[in-house]
Amino acid sequence: MAQPRIGHMMEVLHIFSYLKAHENSKLVFDPMPQAWDEGGFQSFDWSDFYRDAKEPIPPNAPLPRGNPVQINAFKDADHAGNRITRRSHTGILIYANSAPIIWFSKAQTTVETSTFGSEFIAMKIAVELLEALRYRLRMFSIQIDGASNVFYDNKSVVSNSTVPESMLKKKHNAIAYHRVRESVASGALRIAYVQSKSNNADLLTKPLPGPELRAMVSNILW
Repeated sequence: MAQPRIGHMMEVLHIFSYLKAHENSKLVFDPMPQAWDEGGFQSFDWSDFYRDAKEPIPPNAPLPRGNPVQINAFKDADHAGNRITRRSHTGILIYANSAPIIWFSKAQTTVETSTFGSEFIAMKIAVELLEALRYRLRMFSIQIDGASNVFYDNKSVVSNSTVPESMLKKKHNAIAYHRVRESVASGALRIAYVQSKSNNADLLTKPLPGPELRAMVSNILW
């Protein structure tokens, strides 16, 4: 907005072209919770690693009312997607039951030399968004149905986040690594692997082929 260029104008034209082709689309707000396959979530004893890990609970939260809300999140990272700076891109899509309420798409502030590093930075951002959302909902008298369900398409990150005995090989990712694992140990969230074709957060990180794009958009827009 401060220094617009021709490239910015072309992107705006693309946005209006998309809106023209989807003028009758509606954002889907489905209030029903999802029935996930519990076999995809692993449970471990974290007491030897993060013995005092606890989820931050507001001490002055009002009494919960109504039905509990299930929180679901899809996360993705496009490693070195920016061809000029080689910074990665983070995409996060958060649902309350089956209604999308938060979508996050932003370039990372550091250049990560590996896919693992960019993926863990994105996971740390997702953890912070989810913990803030859980805290806020409790202050709104909304009861939360168990841990937040996080789905991701990178098996290495899922394993390093959920298996206590997994070891960190990249020291510069240590902060994000322990931030995510401590949140899992506290019971605030649980992480499961999902194939890329089912990861809706791909919409927020990279250009997709037409059929794949339309299939994912149909999960959000009618």
